[in-house]
Amino acid sequence: MTMHKNNKPVNSRRNFIKQTSLAAAGFWIVPRHVLGGKGYIAPSDKLLIASVGVGGKGESDIAMFYKSGKAEIPFLCDVDDARAATTVKAFPKAKYYKDWREMYEKEHKNFDAVSISTPDHTHAVATLAAMQLNKHVYVQKPLTHDIYEARILTQAAKRYKVVTQMGNQGASNDGTRQLKEWFDAGVIGDVHTVYCWTNRPVWPQGIPWPSTKAPIPKELNWDLWLGTAPAKDYIEKLVPFNWRGWWDYGTGALGDMGCHLMEAPFRVLGLTHAKDVQATVGTVYVDAMKEGFFPESCPPSSHVTLTFPKTTKTKGDVVMHWMDGGIQPTRPDELGPDELFGDGRNGTLFIGTKGKMMAGTYSADPRLLPLSRNQEVKVKQTLERVPNGAQGHYAQWVEAAIAGYGKKELSAPFETAGPLTEALLIANLAIRGYNLQVNKADGKAGFPGRYIKYLWDNENMKVTNFDAVNQFVKRQYRSGWELNPG
Repeated sequence: MTMHKNNKPVNSRRNFIKQTSLAAAGFWIVPRHVLGGKGYIAPSDKLLIASVGVGGKGESDIAMFYKSGKAEIPFLCDVDDARAATTVKAFPKAKYYKDWREMYEKEHKNFDAVSISTPDHTHAVATLAAMQLNKHVYVQKPLTHDIYEARILTQAAKRYKVVTQMGNQGASNDGTRQLKEWFDAGVIGDVHTVYCWTNRPVWPQGIPWPSTKAPIPKELNWDLWLGTAPAKDYIEKLVPFNWRGWWDYGTGALGDMGCHLMEAPFRVLGLTHAKDVQATVGTVYVDAMKEGFFPESCPPSSHVTLTFPKTTKTKGDVVMHWMDGGIQPTRPDELGPDELFGDGRNGTLFIGTKGKMMAGTYSADPRLLPLSRNQEVKVKQTLERVPNGAQGHYAQWVEAAIAGYGKKELSAPFETAGPLTEALLIANLAIRGYNLQVNKADGKAGFPGRYIKYLWDNENMKVTNFDAVNQFVKRQYRSGWELNPG
């Protein structure tokens, strides 16, 4: 499946085997299932996946690709030998690298696709480089760290014509399709308001950067882990998980759960981009009446309101509320006092002119409100289900990559995952802008980004009424780690 930029296969293993088999057979062809038995999959029909980030979520991603029975894992790459150890043991024949750039350079002729499960700040550079090699890509959510990166990857998916999937596995669940079928059938009328909420963060946020550096673990290449981010001393407990709460590397609660909880509203209502956003955030006080100022860290909680323009599915604008840090919307009147709201910790609520519907994490357990309606309302199934739902998200991508670009439907291709990611990152603009300290004309510092609505120019990717926040649309990359759109 090695390809030139014109996307025509060159000396692929599949073509090579086909040609040599025909030459050897002469005037007859033996069907492959006869040679290998029923259900046999020839090695040439398996997707060869190089994996970047193979510990934690990367470990489970790789296991699911392999479980499909249609993928092989010939190359592994991780900056942390300790985190990678379990996967390395599980795939002893796979060649191991620490730097994905070296792996791409040396092995690109020997794999078909790349799986990327790294901290958010590395997603875009590793993904775009793979796409420029005409490799299919599976990338963990959120697709990117910055809005600019999401736009670039969305455009690149069309340009390079590779099969793409974001790792928000709930997009393959039956729940999001059931919600859409109810809405399309007019069960809850026109939706004008949506709430999404989460118990995240489940890591420290709203804290100062530690003043004491720590010794770098011998198994970790700290410079490679930093990648695009500014050079800093290593601190304890940042790796492997708590990086999510720091803006240099993570995207906070929205980055962790936004793609899971906002995916259904995007799919059901046909949302594309936000036109304005506003936010309030939890404040940390370090002493009596003394507000803490920790701009490097995401806040402990937030409530963001996004406005999406009318779509072909709605009669007017849609207002979406995002709540994190354990903040939840008021329970709907239709929900009984002892009935579970969402799934308790997370949820999505659609409010329409004729009713309401909700779901939990990954759009699981969709329900109409009041719950008695679920026994009364029956609508025709119009949408094909993904085999095994969220678990089938991985096999769906593998099979689509084997089939080739445009041959099979995907649940979260970059064409839809990119705009979804942009929306949650626009929400993050308002969160970051809230604590953005700016010097005023009198020389005194203030917070002019608080208590205002940010107006978003989607075409030009900028806030038009508070320019200071636009620095977060496209960040500065560390030298040698720049994103190169080509």
